[in-house]
Amino acid sequence: MSHRTTDLPQLKGFAHVVRELRYNEVARQSLAVILILVFALTSRATVLTAAVGMSLALVGTLVRLYASGFILKNKELAKNGPYALVRHPLYTGNILLVFGFAIAGQPLWAVPVAILFFWFYYPTAIEYEDRKLKGIFGQAWSDWAARTPALMPRFANVGAMAGGRWTLANSLRKNGEILITVFVAFCAWYVLSRLAG
Repeated sequence: MSHRTTDLPQLKGFAHVVRELRYNEVARQSLAVILILVFALTSRATVLTAAVGMSLALVGTLVRLYASGFILKNKELAKNGPYALVRHPLYTGNILLVFGFAIAGQPLWAVPVAILFFWFYYPTAIEYEDRKLKGIFGQAWSDWAARTPALMPRFANVGAMAGGRWTLANSLRKNGEILITVFVAFCAWYVLSRLAG
């Protein structure tokens, strides 16, 4: 069992394999990168799909860059900046990135594949992160989680965005953001170059 499932009831057989795969962070992250690359390489973008999809991907990249700058992993509960609007802004950014490339490239199968990917991986990722943070931060996490949705922003919380410590340098050092940004820029360039050709 992975460390992410040690607190959960034991499963056997196929159910065990599926659950372990769903909780596997490396598989989730690797598959997201592969999907973005495949969506870009198979792109048949139009001006409209490129404009909509690349706008979503840009917003997703900016959300990730912004959110990464607030994280003091397992040391301090991030409640400011994007963490005032959603508990998992990095996941929100990932969703926007993958859907952006799925829409931009416009193969008919891309959006259903993206939906299946998120349905398979993200509920368990959110469950694990929430369980872990509640264990570390206790009542502070419970109070914050009660007023902050998991993925969809609650704009009534905009006033709580102020505060916290964010720097671009800190953001680029966390979660491989510089590599993700370069990768996304390359894939976006490829989609747009095919559009021009």
